[in-house]
Amino acid sequence: MVANFNFRNGTLYCEDVKVEEIVKSVGSPAYIYSKKAILDGYKEIRDAFADAFPLVCFSVKSNSNLSILRLLAVEGSGFDVVSGGELYRALQAGAHPKKIIFAGVGKSSEEIEYALDCNILMFNVESLAELKVINALAYDKKTKATVALRLNPDVDPKTHAKTTTGKRENKFGIDLGVAERIVKEAKRYDTLQICGLHVHLGSPIMSPEPYVKALEKIKDFLPLCRENSLPIEYVNIGGGYCISYTGQPVCKPTDYAREILPLVRDLNLKLILEPGRFIVGNSGILVTKVVYKKETSFGKRFIICDAAMNDLIRPTLYDAFHRIWPVSPRVPMPEVLTSATPNPPEPDLIKVDIVGPVCESSDFFAKDRFIPEIKAGELLSIFSAGAYGFTMSSNYNSRPRPCEVLVDGKTFLLIRRRETCEDLISKEIG
Repeated sequence: MVANFNFRNGTLYCEDVKVEEIVKSVGSPAYIYSKKAILDGYKEIRDAFADAFPLVCFSVKSNSNLSILRLLAVEGSGFDVVSGGELYRALQAGAHPKKIIFAGVGKSSEEIEYALDCNILMFNVESLAELKVINALAYDKKTKATVALRLNPDVDPKTHAKTTTGKRENKFGIDLGVAERIVKEAKRYDTLQICGLHVHLGSPIMSPEPYVKALEKIKDFLPLCRENSLPIEYVNIGGGYCISYTGQPVCKPTDYAREILPLVRDLNLKLILEPGRFIVGNSGILVTKVVYKKETSFGKRFIICDAAMNDLIRPTLYDAFHRIWPVSPRVPMPEVLTSATPNPPEPDLIKVDIVGPVCESSDFFAKDRFIPEIKAGELLSIFSAGAYGFTMSSNYNSRPRPCEVLVDGKTFLLIRRRETCEDLISKEIG
């Protein structure tokens, strides 16, 4: 069904553990992750690009739980961080500093100093102003800062407008005109070592074509760097590799690699990748309990759950589609579910909006979705919730955030306890 989540004898398992048994132990709602799926995802993308001996830097923003970061660090993963907090998490999880890359458009002086003190591999620099700040701070510390220029190649990745990052109107990266000026004036920045070129176009990207276009622009830009004696050693093509949210076939790492690797070989540079969603997206689910069923006088039906938009905001923020099905369904879950499934509806399914208790009309997981009949007290699984799920959660409506659980074969471990009301106010003064 979904990586290491499957139905057996009418109930959902994560690896070899019944999801119902996990929820009996830890309560609802709960994020549940498969250790095997996480490691398989990491190895699949690493192995697809193996000919280039890539440094795979897991995108911490996609899932920052320490136990998951620790799993990947032990496997040899590097880490892509976008804040001082993410850098701290990665180091606490055992990451090697020389496998950490610091990205983001608004790095503070304090964050830059922290990263310099930690001796990370490099910064992905996103503006001329940031470059000058890093240069000055490195000078004050009597050290050299290693940086890559994040180029904005003005390439349309053909993904959601809110997750597109490589077009000229986006806030990310340095446009090629400014980048040319930086390269020509690079000797001014005597405490910087500009050793890489970086692009990240957005996520999810459903085909290799945008990467190819971006790499072609890097290929055109590289001679200028060499003319100005810049020791460019790395090319970083970011992340964005897609997963299937519906069960339909999508581009695989080997498909990306087939198109990308020839260009990387032509550049003769070391390759860095920054995957997040691909590794953890289908490695996790959010399980929620049905609290109420509601039907209006004009026939509109709602399934009201104990999870809400504060727990998983992707449907609200991006109109994102997630497969949703009862944990112990009366009707088997189809291999493929889309927003149009089924059409026409099957007789044993009901058409519902699946919503949470937050006081916003935007608090929903699915609208006009067909699912099997379900009763109050029963469980629903929201699939493909391992990336940008818990990391984007909040305490809106003063709701404690859910727990997180990691399954390993026949056992499971609570890797983040459920928040309490006391946690909500523990940092407030007065």
